[in-house]
Amino acid sequence: MTDNPRLIAGRYRLGELVGRGGMAEVYEGTDTRLGRTVAVKLLKSDLANDEGFEEKFRQEAQASARMAHPTIVRVYDAGEEVNKDEFGNERKVPFIVMEFVNGTLLRDLIHNGEVTTEQAVKYTSSILTALEVSHKAGIIHRDMKPANVMVVGNDQVKVMDFGIARAVTDNSATKAATMGILGTAQYFSPEQARGEAVDSRTDLYSTGVMLYEMLAGRPPFKGESAVSVAYQHVSEAVTPPSEHNPAVSKELDAVLMKSMEKGREDRYQTAEEFREDLIAAVSDTKAEILESRPPTANLAQTELMSAESDGLPTGLSESFKTAPEQVINSADKANAGVIWGFGTAVVVILLGLGFWFSQNLLGITPNAPSPSGGIIVSDVTGSEYNEAYDQLSSQELLVLRVYEKSETVEQNFVIRMEPEAGTEVIQNTPITLYVSSGRELLTVPNLTGLTEQDAIGQIESNGLELGRISSVNSAVVPEGVVITSDPVANVEVPADTSVDIIISNGQVIVPDVRNLDVVEARRLLTAPDVSYQVSVEILDAEICLGDPGTVVLQQSILPGLQDQLQDIVLFVECVNQPEILPEPEPDPGAENGTDEENEPETEPAPTN
Repeated sequence: MTDNPRLIAGRYRLGELVGRGGMAEVYEGTDTRLGRTVAVKLLKSDLANDEGFEEKFRQEAQASARMAHPTIVRVYDAGEEVNKDEFGNERKVPFIVMEFVNGTLLRDLIHNGEVTTEQAVKYTSSILTALEVSHKAGIIHRDMKPANVMVVGNDQVKVMDFGIARAVTDNSATKAATMGILGTAQYFSPEQARGEAVDSRTDLYSTGVMLYEMLAGRPPFKGESAVSVAYQHVSEAVTPPSEHNPAVSKELDAVLMKSMEKGREDRYQTAEEFREDLIAAVSDTKAEILESRPPTANLAQTELMSAESDGLPTGLSESFKTAPEQVINSADKANAGVIWGFGTAVVVILLGLGFWFSQNLLGITPNAPSPSGGIIVSDVTGSEYNEAYDQLSSQELLVLRVYEKSETVEQNFVIRMEPEAGTEVIQNTPITLYVSSGRELLTVPNLTGLTEQDAIGQIESNGLELGRISSVNSAVVPEGVVITSDPVANVEVPADTSVDIIISNGQVIVPDVRNLDVVEARRLLTAPDVSYQVSVEILDAEICLGDPGTVVLQQSILPGLQDQLQDIVLFVECVNQPEILPEPEPDPGAENGTDEENEPETEPAPTN
């Protein structure tokens, strides 16, 4: 940056640097065209090296821009600025222009110990509202963490960077170079750590981690490296936050533990469901939550279960308050699946060593009685998963569920297991159950932003069936363009699933703002569900010499169903008009003169 104000896209003038992260720098800026203050995020130039990034980035930024909600930082514009380096080479700098929010990062509030239990619930509820909006729009955040949440006046929450993480992480050519922004290990979902495809439930897990950190004053897992932390998200059972903060109720424990279940099917399926239980946990419906989701009962029922680790130094445990963010970079992993590969390798090696040790050193065969009091793994092949889980859990074994397609084994039944039945293992050994997913599962494509015909083509080309087509009002999505789908994008569904699409009709309902204060009228007309451009004029302005009033007398666009993206004029009265005094009536004698004026001058009478 130079000392001279920098202009981006010929429109956005950069001001003070207000933030810096692993993927971008954020500046306070000015939109010179509209005269408003904005935040301009300049992404690392190496993100734009791949040809496909620009298109993906633009699509995701456009999708984010359509999410108008008070809990989401608005995206106004995005693009790429082309600059030249000191050698004269052109360098692309991706940028995002966003709503400028003057607040405090949730990360800083947590680090300073400034979040109460009440605030934690309130913040999380607002975050879940933002996620509900984004998920219905087919957008997965993928990098939910306190550094992407801003808290402004009166504990209002604003979530940032929707869709941008996806634009970056989907860019295959730059994955190796951009591992620092693939998510923060402290808030990884298990499926992210394993390098698997993610859906909306990964955001819910990460939100649960944030809630945990706010309630407990520390994250659920910690370690010496990002890899170790990410692996704990996969393999370690989380300790209830009440063990770190006695003020946390058992009801909040139950909700938190549910949100952080390692299996996607076992945790909350929607942001709305999570938010409802969270609110209920601090209300009079606590008993219902406890009855339906006891924390101790669900603690172990995850895709991968493990005993709690006592390997952390006591000093670290006692002195820890909030760990700094641990971002996975190229030094930690070479690709998105290395964490899971490493973790799986460790499990396999440990199991292999244990098996070799038992057979070769102790002379134990798989089916022989155990002289050391080990556990003989029961045969659950062909059993329904829940039954298999209960049986192995009763042996104090930990269960890893892996879905596998099968034409012969019924859905949710065990195909095979590792180690094999009859193997002697120790307590808490992970047992991998390969469970049938039944028929082939397909992924719902992202239809947001497509035309109706293009969306239908995407549905059919992905092997799915077209369901209902409905239209709804939209303030910003063009007429005939898909707003969202049901099921939403990136969810895995059976091949014969029908996909409904919701399309914009390009219209909004204009409220009747006549007889309202101008400020209130402007608020209603610029709200996300209308998004009109508002101007104010004085009625009969050509003859008004006073000031504009504050009450709306007329509106240029009538109330009711109208086209989107219009300019509306509000007419107010003319007030403080200067008083115009009437002109005095002319004196009739003034025109012709008075008698005195018309009388001839006479000589004064002579005096004697």
